[in-house]
Amino acid sequence: MMRCMRLDLDYEGTRFHGWQVQPGVRTVQGTLEEVFLRVTGETVRMVAAGRTDAGVHARGQVAHVLTDSRLDERALLMAMNSLLPPDVVVKTLRDALPTFHARKCALEKRYEYWIWNDPLPSVFGRRFAWHIKGPLDVDAMRAAAQVLPGTRDFSSFQASGSPEGCNPVRTVRCVEVRTPAAGTLHIVVEGVSFLRHMVRILVGTLVEVGRGRMVVPDMEAVLQARDRRVAGRTAPAAGLFLMKVCYPEEAAQG
Repeated sequence: MMRCMRLDLDYEGTRFHGWQVQPGVRTVQGTLEEVFLRVTGETVRMVAAGRTDAGVHARGQVAHVLTDSRLDERALLMAMNSLLPPDVVVKTLRDALPTFHARKCALEKRYEYWIWNDPLPSVFGRRFAWHIKGPLDVDAMRAAAQVLPGTRDFSSFQASGSPEGCNPVRTVRCVEVRTPAAGTLHIVVEGVSFLRHMVRILVGTLVEVGRGRMVVPDMEAVLQARDRRVAGRTAPAAGLFLMKVCYPEEAAQG
């Protein structure tokens, strides 16, 4: 009988062209599937909770795979990690219920966007944060972030290239601007699902508020416009992390 197995993953997205398999380029999905083939002899399809874009990182990605392999969980976990490159790690690998689906069963995703706000760049953070030299008004950014949660049309925060007929209505649970250390901003966005580049455009628009180029009431006007041209720039991919995917316990456990 075919097994459904859940994988919890970390990866650094810098050298990956996103999650999804594409011809001729290095992707997370393609790398995992190649290693799984080497370990088990099976050609499989890994399905992720979210298809992260090129350059985006994950500290809590979840995927599932259907397999005929009889290798026990730990043996498969250790074998895969011995062959994977250093920029992707399978943290846990376990049997799940046959009905578990990494994307369809997900209840909520949490993303974090990291900003380094200092006149000087960070040598060690350059691959993981957007460097903004000028001062940012964090209080204004926090006030603007409070406008965003709810179930509403986020067309203004949807990048071109989205699938035709894609429903722009999404539910955002919360948007928080945190300052865990001097010069460091973490923008936390939690929601059910997101449009193409939606989190990065939200961040880019909040940064416009922080720079004083937009004011807090402009955020509601941007939402109401349903026009990508009125929102801020798309923040660079390097600062974005998929941090967590939440599931109902009965779906996620085998």
